[in-house]
Amino acid sequence: MTITLNNGVSMPRLGFGVFQIPPAETAKAVGTALETGYRSIDTAKVYGNEREVGEALASAGLPRDEVFVTTKLWNDDQGYDSTLAAFDASMERLGLDRLDLYLIHWPTPARDRYLDTWRALEKLHADGRIRAVGVSNFQPAHLTRVIDETGLVPAVNQIELHPALQQAGLRAFHARHGIVTEAWSPLAQGDVLDDPVITDIAGRYGKTPAQVVLRWHLDLGNVVIPKSVTPSRIRENFDLSDFSLTEEDMTRIAGLEKGTRIGPDPDEFN
Repeated sequence: MTITLNNGVSMPRLGFGVFQIPPAETAKAVGTALETGYRSIDTAKVYGNEREVGEALASAGLPRDEVFVTTKLWNDDQGYDSTLAAFDASMERLGLDRLDLYLIHWPTPARDRYLDTWRALEKLHADGRIRAVGVSNFQPAHLTRVIDETGLVPAVNQIELHPALQQAGLRAFHARHGIVTEAWSPLAQGDVLDDPVITDIAGRYGKTPAQVVLRWHLDLGNVVIPKSVTPSRIRENFDLSDFSLTEEDMTRIAGLEKGTRIGPDPDEFN
C-alpha cells in the first residue's frame, strides 16, 4: 500500500510514528513495528530518539531501500547554513547516508526563515542526499509562498488531522498542487475512539475504533503514522487491509468535524 510522490518516489501509506516515545523504549518499539511489516518510520530531531531509530534500523538488518525513513528539522535550526548542519547531525544520529524524506517541522512564520530553509532542502535534494523534501504544519499561505518563490512543490505536508480536525480546505489545496497529505495525531491521541459513531462502525466490522479511524484516513487518501509502544496495538494498527469503509460510514465520520486542535496553531507557533 504505497503512494507515489510528486517526484516519482514511492512512499508507504501506513507508517510508524515515534513522537513521545521515550528514547529508552524507541528501539524496541521500532523493532516490533518492522517485524510486524511497517516499512516507513517517522521521527524528528525534537523527539530526541533519532539515534534509537537508527539502532533499530541497523538491528533489523533489512535492505536500506526497503524502509522509508522520515525525519524533521526543528525550529531553532531554520536558516540555510544551519539547516545543512542540522541535517548532517540528524544523519549521524540515524546512521544513514541518504534520507527518504526531510520535513521542515513548523513554518514558524514570525521567524520568517522557512524560505531559506526550503532552499537548503532543495540543495540537499539536488545533491542526492534526500529522496524527497516536504514540510509539516504548513498552511496554504506558507505553501503558496514556497512554491511561488522557489518553484519546488513540497512532496508532503504532514499536518494534524483526525475526525475532529479534518482539514478539508488544506487537503483540497494539497490535491490541487500534487502534495501528499500525511496525518499526525491520526487518532487525536485517543480522544475520538469513544465517539459513538466510531464505536458503532467498529462493532459492525468487528474491528477496534482505532482500526476504523486509521482505515478512514487511508480511504480519504492520507498517509498515516500511528504510534504505540504496545506490541499488540502496533500489530493491530497495521491490520487494516481486510476491510474498507462505505460511503455512508465516511459521511458519518465527516460529521464529527469540530475544528478542534490538539497541537498548536501553525500560524502562531514559533
